Amino acid sequence: MRSRADAVSEHAYEQGEGPRVDPRTGEVLWVDIKAGTVHRALFEAGALRVVTDYEVGARVGAVAPLREPGAGWVLAVQDGFAHLAEDGRLTPIVSGLTSGRDQMNDGVCDPAGRFWAGSQAIPREPRAALFRLDGNGSVTRVLESVTVSNGIGFTADGATMYYVDTLPHRRLEAFDVVDGELSGRRVIADVAGGNPDGLAVDDEGCVWVAVWDASAVHRYASDGRLLAVVDLPVPRPTAVCFAGSTLLITTAWLGLDHPPAGSGRLYAVDAGVGGPPASAWAGTPATTWAGTP
Repeated sequence: MRSRADAVSEHAYEQGEGPRVDPRTGEVLWVDIKAGTVHRALFEAGALRVVTDYEVGARVGAVAPLREPGAGWVLAVQDGFAHLAEDGRLTPIVSGLTSGRDQMNDGVCDPAGRFWAGSQAIPREPRAALFRLDGNGSVTRVLESVTVSNGIGFTADGATMYYVDTLPHRRLEAFDVVDGELSGRRVIADVAGGNPDGLAVDDEGCVWVAVWDASAVHRYASDGRLLAVVDLPVPRPTAVCFAGSTLLITTAWLGLDHPPAGSGRLYAVDAGVGGPPASAWAGTPATTWAGTP
């Protein structure tokens, strides 16, 4: 099955990434990694209306809500994790997870309230990692020898984690999850046509993967069968999320000398199936956290 996504944002973002629906407000959240910004918008009548933009002051790879209304968001920032308050105040939770040109990248919370986010190595070498930030601010390095940690998503029961380390193999993988520990690593699908990036799991347990440089989003069954393709008019989709049965897609013009019109905007398509809003982080705002690498 093939369908085509249409633009729903006015603004184009250099490296739009990590869309999420905040379950507390229904707002759509996303980041621009290169610009170091976080964005909040309402999705109404087929269009995104920006509510607030935040300047983080560092590259930001991912955003996730906290549980309580008004409690802000947790971020994966340049070298660690931080808390962003509604008034824009940024409080470090833990730093020093990356060094040099390496930086934190995509991340998402599991149903139990743990925030999982990984780093990417620049230049591309297998020295990055996947981290788990628990509600008390403690950080665990759960996966080593990563090159470009990208899409992360969980089944509704939290028992399976889907994961993309984009390079070098360009695969969608899965792990078993028990009490925050990973095991049973396996390949679900080899992603053809481009580089797999951000992902989301729908209500039927299938996985939607943005494919960078393929102008497409792929939907995979849990056994790896390719079920559907969403075409885009721009080459670099980066990540996806669900707003009801609408699939929202961030894109980028990063690295394109002559980006096609519409590169960097957000797109939407009727997915024909629903998906949940973002799971929330179990942490609470605090002046300091005890998290250590």
